[in-house]
Amino acid sequence: MSAAKRDSFGSSFAVIMAYAGSAIGLGNLWRFPYLAGENGGAAFIFIYLICTLLLSLPIFLAEAVIGRHAQLNAVGSMKKLAPKSFWNILGVLSVLTPTVLLSYYSIVGGWSVEYFLRSFNLNYGEFLPSGYKALAFGTVMLGITCLVVACGVKNGIEKFSKYSIPALFLFIIIIMVYALRLPGATKGVEYLIHPDFSKITGRTIVAAIGQSFYSMSLGSGIILTYSSYVSKKENMMTSGVWTAISSIIFAIIAGFAIMPAVFAKGIDPESGPGLLFVTLPEIFVQMGQASPFLGRAISVLFFLTVVVAALTSTISLVEPGIAWLVEEKRIPRRKACIIMFAVIWLFGVGSAFSQEIFGFVDNLCSNILLIFGALIAVLFVGWKMDKTAVRDELTNKGSCNTGIYKMVYFAIRYLAPATLIVVFIFNFI
Repeated sequence: MSAAKRDSFGSSFAVIMAYAGSAIGLGNLWRFPYLAGENGGAAFIFIYLICTLLLSLPIFLAEAVIGRHAQLNAVGSMKKLAPKSFWNILGVLSVLTPTVLLSYYSIVGGWSVEYFLRSFNLNYGEFLPSGYKALAFGTVMLGITCLVVACGVKNGIEKFSKYSIPALFLFIIIIMVYALRLPGATKGVEYLIHPDFSKITGRTIVAAIGQSFYSMSLGSGIILTYSSYVSKKENMMTSGVWTAISSIIFAIIAGFAIMPAVFAKGIDPESGPGLLFVTLPEIFVQMGQASPFLGRAISVLFFLTVVVAALTSTISLVEPGIAWLVEEKRIPRRKACIIMFAVIWLFGVGSAFSQEIFGFVDNLCSNILLIFGALIAVLFVGWKMDKTAVRDELTNKGSCNTGIYKMVYFAIRYLAPATLIVVFIFNFI
């Protein structure tokens, strides 16, 4: 398929919303609050901010350079830019990683659908992370995802992102305002704004870097694929900065929406991964006992936010595989969506029924595949790809950001690879 016939994003706003949709997902609602809770609150947030702006943003731009320069899917991009070479593994990983990741991520998204339905009567019951019910709701999440993507880039991904991202910000701000008004909420605010640097350890730093990678969708092929739909007229630096800022702001608002409520109800902020699906429902039930209508309304709105956030993530994760099938295998988009649905669903059965498999796949993706993919991307752009081509993509052929470009290129060439290697080794240790 030629670049001229490819679907594309229709405007600068659409580009930023699509990127933001990949970044503002369940990771910022599910992972960020409990990681902040486990790692000292404000101290973790401070490191997360530094990592996102100095490390994750350059990696984001490196992946974006590859996709927009080639104007093809991930596999096609690497075939075009580095034919029949080791670097082609980046294309393979950019299709394999999001597919494997979505196999378990759709199960987590399914939990959000189940809890959204439970929220209407505040009858959450026991948290059942695995089994037939988890598979059923995960199937629903995956089905909705593929229906949106089947409509195409402009009519599916773009339209969904343009409406869902502003709605997400509105929903989470409403929840934050309510949480901040709860008696005792100030303790949660203090926890998030007064850093305790004595709690910072090597594990804290690695956790912050990992969350930053996760929330910016790095190493997964998403940014590479989405960037191939971006016009050459768009300012990639601006798009990248706005994506990072959007991710940071949403994560922090989510923290201020959740932690004040946690402290107000006397819940341990270090509740871990169960914070979203175990601890918060307890809070909503307590709210419902004090004010049935308001407690139910906040509960429904919160888990609606979680569902939409999950969808923005799953949609971005399925697109790299769809683009590969459409362009490399010449399969019509709708049929490609059916194939991807079947493949991801089959991979996801194990994660739905076994917490051991779920944990293995999560660890494989988060600590190995994502980091390895990001490492190859920055090494390729920093050391293999033509320097003039990189400069042209990041500065629109010298028309903008020429000063910042040198710093970004330095980070891509030296800082990012060194950090990724250290994190990769630390994860194994």
